Amino acid sequence: MASLTLGQITELRRQIQQRRAELRAEIRAELLASDESRYADLAGRVHDSGDESVADLLADLDVARIDRQVKEIRGLEAALRRVDLGVYGVCRECDGDIGYERLQSQPAAERCLACQQQYERSYAHEATPSL
Repeated sequence: MASLTLGQITELRRQIQQRRAELRAEIRAELLASDESRYADLAGRVHDSGDESVADLLADLDVARIDRQVKEIRGLEAALRRVDLGVYGVCRECDGDIGYERLQSQPAAERCLACQQQYERSYAHEATPSL
């Protein structure tokens, strides 16, 4: 399991589980706060197309925030699976170690810093839509 000690792995697992619980609570609160009645309240006060656009934008922002949180949860759950498989802290590209400091700041990291930088240079613009 890379060069991580058992204590480091235990601490990182706790950190991952805590962050996952925080995200779940945030999503739950977000969904309760942004249900259809909230949009209906905003839309009910709409006086023109500009107001309607603002109401749509606010609803879209809520959905985008929840989507980011769900993606982060998926990354954290994948990290927990890697811990269980004994490959947590191993770069998926070069099989080198992902440093403990990197994992502390980014517990779901799948790549070492060098491979992540290369990945971002290669694929940063891949999902950017074009006309």
